[in-house]
Amino acid sequence: MASGISRYDGTGIATTTVREADGGERRVRYLRRRAAPRPSAGRPLAVHRVAEGDRLDLVTHRYLGDPLAFWMIADANAALDPDELVGPQAVGTLLAIPAPGG
Repeated sequence: MASGISRYDGTGIATTTVREADGGERRVRYLRRRAAPRPSAGRPLAVHRVAEGDRLDLVTHRYLGDPLAFWMIADANAALDPDELVGPQAVGTLLAIPAPGG
């Protein structure tokens, strides 16, 4: 179950029944689909210009103190794929850094 600062904190848990190859059945629990939030129109905590060699976990640690909270930056920048935010294709672009909990 997701908890704490997880991207999936607060999403519901669902159950389904799947058929096994041997004809048996088993119940599977899974997290319901998470609706991606709309990027906030408010003022971000900071703005980061992507530099060559940036890694999203390191950028997140620098601003938010937790490299595992990279999903917050992805959500704030409407990125379904966090890898799109850094790397050679993103050098020079600006990333909105959201305030924690906001």
